[in-house]
Amino acid sequence: MSARIKTDDQVIVVGGKDRGKRGRVLRVEPGKHRVYVEGLNMVKRHQRPQQVAGAQRAEQVGGVIEKEGPIHISNVMLIDPRDDKPTRIGIEFEDGKRYRVAKRSGARLD
Repeated sequence: MSARIKTDDQVIVVGGKDRGKRGRVLRVEPGKHRVYVEGLNMVKRHQRPQQVAGAQRAEQVGGVIEKEGPIHISNVMLIDPRDDKPTRIGIEFEDGKRYRVAKRSGARLD
């Protein structure tokens, strides 16, 4: 089954520590059923400075960096473009093309 949530979709988190928060999807990993949402589920990572061959100093700064962590796809819902509330997603076919449709309002998302 393909993920019905795609990159750049606006979603709301319905479960977990960030419940109720909204954001834009940065990345989707359909094989692992995970999404990365901008500014949500922030995790700290210790990172070494990366040395590029031939360069005098580090290209990438090291230290403790914060970045988005993965959220399970079942814990996010797409925001309906018509009434700005969470909605489930259906699939419609028209003229051989596949469209995502908001179940709440019937609005097309693609």
